Amino acid sequence: MPFNAGFVNKKKIINDPVYGFLTIPHPLLFDLLQHPYFQRLRRIKQVGMTYQVYPGAMHSRYNHALGAMHLMQQAIQQLRGKGQEITEEEALGVLVAILLHDIGHGPFSHALEYLFIADVRHEEISLRMMEHINKEWNGQLDTAIAIFTNQYPKRFLHQLVSSQLDMDRLDYLTRDSFFTGVSEGVVSWDRIIHMLDVRNDNLVVEEKGIYSIEKFIVARRLMYWQVYLHKTVLAAEFRMMQIMRRARELATRGEKLFGTPELLYFLEAAPGRDAFEQDPSLIDRFAQLDDHDLFSAIKVWAKHPDFVLSQLCHGLMYRQLNRVSLQNEAFDAALIESLKEQIVQRYGVLPQEVGYFLQSGTVTNDAYLPEKDIILILRKDGSLKEVTELSDNFNLKALSQTVVKHYLSVPKEFSLKTGIQPANTWLFLK
Repeated sequence: MPFNAGFVNKKKIINDPVYGFLTIPHPLLFDLLQHPYFQRLRRIKQVGMTYQVYPGAMHSRYNHALGAMHLMQQAIQQLRGKGQEITEEEALGVLVAILLHDIGHGPFSHALEYLFIADVRHEEISLRMMEHINKEWNGQLDTAIAIFTNQYPKRFLHQLVSSQLDMDRLDYLTRDSFFTGVSEGVVSWDRIIHMLDVRNDNLVVEEKGIYSIEKFIVARRLMYWQVYLHKTVLAAEFRMMQIMRRARELATRGEKLFGTPELLYFLEAAPGRDAFEQDPSLIDRFAQLDDHDLFSAIKVWAKHPDFVLSQLCHGLMYRQLNRVSLQNEAFDAALIESLKEQIVQRYGVLPQEVGYFLQSGTVTNDAYLPEKDIILILRKDGSLKEVTELSDNFNLKALSQTVVKHYLSVPKEFSLKTGIQPANTWLFLK
């Protein structure tokens, strides 16, 4: 039976700040909105720690899922209007698939991917949650799961859910741009949807929509540098990751930490793929976690006697974050070693604890990857061309290349040129 099986008016409208009024076109979708797995998304931020830079970025995964479902409704209508056969069962299945596509995200979304269940992506958790609901509801999600996993005969339905031009990307670029105020991320989602068609079971874009596709690819590149990979956003996400890493280290050593039962379970048990495959109760435990579990614990951990944990938590609570530098070439190894030695001396931590305060590595920006999945343009003569072959925008080929940048994250009191600066220290001494 559906979760909400009683008599209730399920024809609701929702006022969305991005698109206006959204409709819930089927009772099954309404029941899914009411399911505890989905309601949990209200308590998970769509763009993790981005609000540390853009104060308006407080929107949730719940908002995004509803928006993506709305765009899917528009896409179905357009494709049907162009003669593409999409049955009522298929339409409902693809709407369910897009509604639930992110249901498996953990607290703060991508910032803590793999932290709670090691080596398991959120897409796998989403699928497991869909399977749990499907079992409870006697197979009502069969079509949605087949579409989500690309096992359904009509491949273009899966492409609407997951591809390089899907309703997920159209919504998150539009929504994240709206809530951050970064106008470079604005895309012509309505024109792109109006230009969609299907050829040879592939989603294609009519040739007159090519400029909107070019803008879409450019917007992805710019949004990654200005929002998702902004240096201060990275600093906040690194800090959150190091806090949870230190908390797990203490918990697995037997130290008693404040936390909700679910958070303490994942810190102490540190489940991985084996537990994900073998423990049926793990998903229900995971579904109890959200952003509030972490921040309620971090507020208390800021006064924990462990120096490393308290320093990290205090810094995140009061936005005393590291300085992150990005550059095209790797940072000098001697410089990194010098900074590590200075951190040991300044903070009195062990050499193996330096990694909690200094991080280095690489970040990548993939605006469009034709080797993974291509965007096809339908020409007026009926032929199909990959977008970069047809575009007269010379930058588009450059945008189809992965950009890799090296980062170095250090406390702000340390200068990459002069060493320790005594002023404006972030160090919190209890």
